[in-house]
Amino acid sequence: MKMHKAQLVLADGTAFEGRAFGDLRAVNNAAVGEVVFNTSMYGYQEILTDPSYAGQILSFTYPHIGNVGCNSDDNESARVYAQGVVVRSAAAVPSNYRSTESLDSYLQKAGTMGISDIDTRALVKHLRDKGSQMGAIALGEAGVRSELADRARAAGSMEGKDYVKFVSCKVPYVWTESPWLGSGYKKVTQEALAGRPHVVAIDCGIKHYILRLLVGAGFRVTVVPSTSTSADILALHPDGLFLSNGPGDPATLGYLVKTVRELLGRFPVFGICLGHQILGQVLGGRTFKLKFGHRGGNHPVKNLTTGQVEITVQNHGFAVDPKSLPPSVQLTHLNLNDGTVEGLQSPEHRAFSIQYHPEASPGPHDSRYLFQQFFEQVVGYRQRG
Repeated sequence: MKMHKAQLVLADGTAFEGRAFGDLRAVNNAAVGEVVFNTSMYGYQEILTDPSYAGQILSFTYPHIGNVGCNSDDNESARVYAQGVVVRSAAAVPSNYRSTESLDSYLQKAGTMGISDIDTRALVKHLRDKGSQMGAIALGEAGVRSELADRARAAGSMEGKDYVKFVSCKVPYVWTESPWLGSGYKKVTQEALAGRPHVVAIDCGIKHYILRLLVGAGFRVTVVPSTSTSADILALHPDGLFLSNGPGDPATLGYLVKTVRELLGRFPVFGICLGHQILGQVLGGRTFKLKFGHRGGNHPVKNLTTGQVEITVQNHGFAVDPKSLPPSVQLTHLNLNDGTVEGLQSPEHRAFSIQYHPEASPGPHDSRYLFQQFFEQVVGYRQRG
């Protein structure tokens, strides 16, 4: 893996020197995005292809990235959405029976730059203390630092940015693939899907494994663009509505909030991550930006209904303000690290949402029961006519 000197420079002027890998043409043009960190110890390919990372430069806290290579099965979307990748050590030679190529080769094909040999511990401590901020990566030595700092500052902030329209599908489609069955993914036939409850999933940047688990729970699933109107969705005759994860500032999604508000109460609604923030706004709440966000596979969340603590996968930079919610909205889950809202429900509207990712991919499966909970709600609604 050929290496070239490169710089990562934050908007506040803090600079880190390392070595570039991946798509060097992209590095020559500089990659600009919000610099964030993820604490997961594995699953870097699934994380890099999560559309929720659009507009962000992603730093991994685990020191060795690339050890198991990459393969087509582990993608969570059709492409890499992270603007850039920051690692302590990039493995040049992967070792895993499922690997078909190295991380370096994978990023080259994706047109994504990476920078290694970075003191990621120092970077994460800085972001933890000062907050996530814009940054830029480019080839070169110390001479490019002031230019990169200017480019990072000129990018502004993630606040006020709508990336959902960028990552969402353009036309509706039907998803038929089920979860991993030991040797691969299996497609469910149209005949087998025909009698199932129908869920329409609004694509704000949806991950493949969420769709697989919806099919695995027993649904027939149609995915629609984020710009779909309530009339577009009602024309599909859904039995339930799913609101997906996605990138950017939820406060910019007034068009989505309007659509969901017009549909609320007609059938059960389930939201994950950005979908949780959309539902929170539909129910009268507000969102705010976290200092450095929650990203990783090890965040403890308390289920306030059962009293159990779940270890969860998270990827969000915004949260719902509990003080802004009306009394009719019930909090169901709480983050044990900082007390932020991780789940809410409105029984009168048959709607609930969670801030974390119950599908994991990668991560623990503590919260996958929520897909079955949604299925039971939809079946109950359907039986009542």
